[in-house]
Amino acid sequence: MKIYVSRDSAAKAVGAERVVAALRAGLAEAGIEAEIIRTGSRGMVWLEPLVEIDRGQGRMAYGPVTPADVAGLLEGSVASLGLTEEIPFFARQTRLTFARCGVTDPLSLSDYEAHGGLVGLRRALAMSAEEIVAEVTASGLRGRGGAGFPTGIKWNTVRQAPGPQKYIVCNADEGDSGTFADRMIMEGDPFTLIEGMVIAGLGVGADRGYVYLRSEYPDAIAVMREAVVLARGAGLLGADVLGSGRSFDMEIRSGAGAYVCGEETSLLNSLEGKRGVVRAKPPLPALEGFLGRPTVVNNVISLATVPVIFERGAAFYADFGLGRSKGTIPVQIAGNVARGGLFETAFGMPLGELVDEVAGGTASGRPVKAVQIGGPLGAYFGREKFDTPFGYEDFDGQGGLIGHAGMVVFDDSADMLKMARFAMEFCAVESCGKCTPCRIGAVRGVETIDRIARGDAAAVEVLTDLCEVMKEGSLCALGGFTPYPVMSALRGFPEDFASVREAAE
Repeated sequence: MKIYVSRDSAAKAVGAERVVAALRAGLAEAGIEAEIIRTGSRGMVWLEPLVEIDRGQGRMAYGPVTPADVAGLLEGSVASLGLTEEIPFFARQTRLTFARCGVTDPLSLSDYEAHGGLVGLRRALAMSAEEIVAEVTASGLRGRGGAGFPTGIKWNTVRQAPGPQKYIVCNADEGDSGTFADRMIMEGDPFTLIEGMVIAGLGVGADRGYVYLRSEYPDAIAVMREAVVLARGAGLLGADVLGSGRSFDMEIRSGAGAYVCGEETSLLNSLEGKRGVVRAKPPLPALEGFLGRPTVVNNVISLATVPVIFERGAAFYADFGLGRSKGTIPVQIAGNVARGGLFETAFGMPLGELVDEVAGGTASGRPVKAVQIGGPLGAYFGREKFDTPFGYEDFDGQGGLIGHAGMVVFDDSADMLKMARFAMEFCAVESCGKCTPCRIGAVRGVETIDRIARGDAAAVEVLTDLCEVMKEGSLCALGGFTPYPVMSALRGFPEDFASVREAAE
């Protein structure tokens, strides 16, 4: 008998370690021989701690499990949820990037290889740098951490840039509200990120990489560091990658908790030991990045997706999706929802289907009022926009952005004026102070929203003009995207600004 329990942070937070201790004690007391295997998370967070038991007929799911359930679990008197992969939330997914997450032991290279790992790297080792970049370009892969910039174009820029040293930098500073995909992949399948970084290095001519990981993720830091040591010991990293004569090595660096370091140039400053402030562009990091050298800066999910592209082929990956939004996107479902977790699907699923069917509506049972996509800088979408397909251009056309694909749901008790104020206040607190529109605009924005809350109708026009200045004049996404949640709240939910209407009348 094999028993699988997640070692993911979310599972631990709701008692997975206590459940494992109870399982060990229960097995010893009953004299049952069984292997307990710690995995990553399947992404069904509402069922954590999730326990899967394989008695020879597949992995049967039980959850959420408490220590008190363990005796009945072992004797077979607790009803299961059925085969894990037949649970509706899981069964309707298209798992490519997260195919191994929750299935394998995250720190077992043999387990990784048994489930398709390193197939992509071995193929890449037989290709030229130009062929590697062409494969990524043909896949249609775009950045999964922000604006959705085509990955192949970025890699090709670095490949062609002159310089004696080039770098691969993984942006793992996952700070947006409602996002946890980076953490899940690093804790649950770290070798796919390492493999993706090695392939990136081969493609652009870089032999050194860094993962910049937020300090608030101690488990992910520990797993990644151990995975790097194991990979180096197995010849996956070092001076002779898999006996190819090619060189690539990497290390893990942790940040100090600044939200703005999720912006690539601030991250590079921090990585160099400097204050985390935005750099003016040009020059682009692809030409003058880490230590002034050509640098690829990609999000965790972008790099972790590269191995499956090389394993299955660019055409296979590009066949999923919608328009220019190719492949799959790991939607992170959070907020007031019945079923929160990670849902990987091909681009194109309507927002309403994700909210009502996949997430099951609100946990409170009240009507859904708004959904914020793209973290604290994303727009609020009301139900009138729920037919919007999940795609970069589709969301942009509705005044929103996908960003890191975090989805936070609010019921009808949410006050959107207060949410708009929070967005402005967040920007004021987290601004690095580099540019005036963000540094000063956010402070003035909070004051202007407070005027609106007091019934000052004239302040609405002031706020609109201020948001335009921030959107066009800010150096980075923090100030440039703050107008999205503010103006979408103002325009999309006028009932929450009733005092302004009454004052105007």
